[in-house]
Amino acid sequence: MKTGHHVVVLGAGYTGMFAAIRLARRTRRTGVRITLVNPSELFTERLRTHQIAAGQTLPRHRIPDLLAGTGVVFVHGAATAIDPAARTVAVDRGAAALAYDTLVYALGSSTDTRGVPGAADHAFTLDSPRAAADFAARLDDVAAADGTVTVCGGGLTGIEAAAEIAEARPGLGVTLISQDEPVAAWGAGPARHGARARAHLCRALDRLGVTVKTGARVAKVLPDAVELDNGETVASDACLWTAGVVVPSLARDAGIAVDDRGLVVVDATLRSVSHPEIHAVGDAAAIHMPWGRIHGTCQSGLPTAQYTADTIARLLRGKTVGPFRFGYVHQPVSLGRRDAVIQFTHADDTPRRAHLTGRAAVFYKEKISGSPLTLYRISKRMHLSATLSKGGRATRGVTA
Repeated sequence: MKTGHHVVVLGAGYTGMFAAIRLARRTRRTGVRITLVNPSELFTERLRTHQIAAGQTLPRHRIPDLLAGTGVVFVHGAATAIDPAARTVAVDRGAAALAYDTLVYALGSSTDTRGVPGAADHAFTLDSPRAAADFAARLDDVAAADGTVTVCGGGLTGIEAAAEIAEARPGLGVTLISQDEPVAAWGAGPARHGARARAHLCRALDRLGVTVKTGARVAKVLPDAVELDNGETVASDACLWTAGVVVPSLARDAGIAVDDRGLVVVDATLRSVSHPEIHAVGDAAAIHMPWGRIHGTCQSGLPTAQYTADTIARLLRGKTVGPFRFGYVHQPVSLGRRDAVIQFTHADDTPRRAHLTGRAAVFYKEKISGSPLTLYRISKRMHLSATLSKGGRATRGVTA
């Protein structure tokens, strides 16, 4: 084991936090130093930000408290530049750059409001608890005036947000705008796949009074309306934007190899193809399995963090590593506090026939949403796996 080795982890989201904690456990009493850099002292439970947007108050988790006892040093600041040649990271609140031997790039994505005029100026996002709380405060005024709310984006985040808002404020008009049918991915493969889960989801939105508009794209966001590309105008006193994501330009600006979306291009061991001392995890990395590209979710992100922590520890011991393998297991969607739907999936994220709804699904979803924090606490004392599936036969063709 190399001693005095310095590992810098950029980003303390779900993946960066787990990578730092697990690596600390894997390298304890070896002299390896780990530094975790994040712009906020508070850990963001992104799986729950839609609850904050609906007006709920959630517990606050300080990053230094989550790291207590691990030996990981926390730096409160935003990384502003990476110099791969010098192996340094500039941080906005630090006087000196952080030198690293190994870098874990875990800077996740944020909502992309650039492509539609007015979205950046007039729409709210769920990028942080503060942003979600600002939207909730706006809802108070809208509800008092019997106004209307639009949620733009029919993915999992948009559906959860629309349902949560409608349940929390029954008299409020809520419209979910999606180009395709909500959770259209559940329709992949034969038409019968995912049909029952989709039907339950649609019934739940209807029961909650959510109006669903499909078949048109948002062309413009105005202060009091949303214009669609079919010429229709939808009244909107508050617009929540959940359509599309964008990643920071830090890796691209540093000359690290990225794809057309700005994700770090990695090999089968999740190391940068241009700078092997840099490991990328979660939705910061362009990761491909034999069945296709992994999309950024907590379900896939935590296994990448686990794998990377274990990989770095093995490399420092001079051992070889096998390729990263992953397969999806489920797609959990909350529909307010009293309903949910869990679609079980094949490794490539296409739907199986099995699904859960109602109270069983609520219990399942709540356990999933809270599991990262439990994982962090337990991982300080023992090695607990976050990988539910390595994909079976679907990923056995992966080569390093």
